[in-house]
Amino acid sequence: MASGKVKLLGHTLSPYVLRARIALNIKSIEHEFQQEDVLVKKSDLLLKSNPVHKKIPVLIHGGRPICESPVILHYIDEVWTSGPSILPSDPYDRAIARFWCAYIDEKAWVHSCCPKEMKLKMQD
Repeated sequence: MASGKVKLLGHTLSPYVLRARIALNIKSIEHEFQQEDVLVKKSDLLLKSNPVHKKIPVLIHGGRPICESPVILHYIDEVWTSGPSILPSDPYDRAIARFWCAYIDEKAWVHSCCPKEMKLKMQD
C-alpha cells in the first residue's frame, strides 16, 4: 500500500474529476477532496500544482501533483496494487480501454456535457 496523504483538487460537476473519484473509491483510497471553483477563481494550490494547464483534476499524493485524469487513473492503478485493477491486465485490452478513454475525452465529454462558457473558462 502506498503511503502519504492523498488530496484531489476538482469540481463535483466535472466528468474528468468524477473519473478520478471513481478510481479512488474502487481502490478504497482515503483522500481529501478540495472543491475548486474554476469558473470564479482558481486556488493558489491548483495554479501551483498544475502550472502548465491550470485545470482540474489534480491528484496530490505525498505532496507531489499528478495532472490529467487518464494519467491519474494509471498512477492510481500502478501505485495502489491491492484491490481490483482499474485497467485490464492484457496489453491489447488495456490499449482498447485507453483508446475509449481518449475518445470520450476528445469527443463525448467536451462536446455534450459542458456549457460553452464552462469550456472557455476551463481553457483559461
